[in-house]
Amino acid sequence: MNQEPSSPGAGVNPWTTLARRLVYANPWIKVREDQVIRPDGSRGIYGVVEFQNRAVGVLPVEDDGSIWLVGQHRYPLGAYSWEIPEGGSPFSEPPEQTALRELREETGLSAESLELVATVHLSNSVCDEIGYVYRAVGLTQGPSQPEGTEQLVVRKTPWDEAWAMLARGEITDSLSVIAILHEAVRRATSGVRGGL
Repeated sequence: MNQEPSSPGAGVNPWTTLARRLVYANPWIKVREDQVIRPDGSRGIYGVVEFQNRAVGVLPVEDDGSIWLVGQHRYPLGAYSWEIPEGGSPFSEPPEQTALRELREETGLSAESLELVATVHLSNSVCDEIGYVYRAVGLTQGPSQPEGTEQLVVRKTPWDEAWAMLARGEITDSLSVIAILHEAVRRATSGVRGGL
């Protein structure tokens, strides 16, 4: 049964935190273990991953409706991944600035216009990571500058092909899935298929 936000008790935190212990930290994440009283009243533990950056992704959309994707091997998955340009945004840097920087570094593209299309929590049962998804238009090409951890393949992809990749499960990165679904809704509601 779904509980509506206006229902009695909705929005009330049913968890009690008794203690927190830092288990591990590096420049990107912290892992902590909390001693808790669960909603059912029993004691337990809860492991939480705290991110030291925000996640930012940007969907570059060309005038003809095609989009840009980047392909790279993702170490945690041990698999190749097709994605929108994305990266970590330090808390000292506005997410919009990160989006433009990641777009330029990974693809060489600059954008005239940037629009925030979604703010998301990427895995809210185990971590506090927040993500921002942008849409970029008015693109111009320049040189790319990938980071040392990135060996990228950059591909301008017709919209129908990108949508088919998503439908076949070839695009699984959460920011990319969110960006493409938002774009599909935009195109469906505007009556435009391939273009803007």
